[in-house]
Amino acid sequence: MKWYADRPVRLAGQVIADLSAVAWVAVWIWVATTVHDWVLELRAPGDGLVNAGGSIRDVFTNAADKARGLPLVGGDLAGALGNGTRAGETLTSAGNAQIAVVQDSAFWLATAIVAVPVLFLLITWLPVRLHYARKAGNTLKLRDKPDLLALRALTSLSPRQLAKFDGDPAVAWRTGDTDVIDELARRQLLALGVRA
Repeated sequence: MKWYADRPVRLAGQVIADLSAVAWVAVWIWVATTVHDWVLELRAPGDGLVNAGGSIRDVFTNAADKARGLPLVGGDLAGALGNGTRAGETLTSAGNAQIAVVQDSAFWLATAIVAVPVLFLLITWLPVRLHYARKAGNTLKLRDKPDLLALRALTSLSPRQLAKFDGDPAVAWRTGDTDVIDELARRQLLALGVRA
């Protein structure tokens, strides 16, 4: 396979197309990263719940520990304060659940933002590049077989290009006219941007 043409004009076009493809992917990665960061900012309420729940849990846990030391009512009071500890833990769990949802949403949204344009690129740009690489590589294998290249040129060159020959190039090819065969082979290689 031959990835790039030898002719400067076609080579420049291929390099520009490839660089554009890389830039396309880079832009969408940047967009996805930016959106990911924006969505992660939505986790602030969850962080607030985790912090508030942790503070409430710690306050009620400390109060319950101190209440246990009171005579007569210490156990009952510590049990009642334990409910406050559980409420703090519930707030912390709710905050962690919200944070997890935001983080998952940010990840999958960023993945979709990158995947769709990259798939579009792979469906449009990559087959064209692979087709050229295979065709140019196979044509290079025929470089030492001008008769086959000339036959290919007769079937692939435009009528306008074939009309530029003096006489009928198909007749010249059938009769073995080496000048016409060499010119047809050269034009077939040039049509692919391959050096003749």
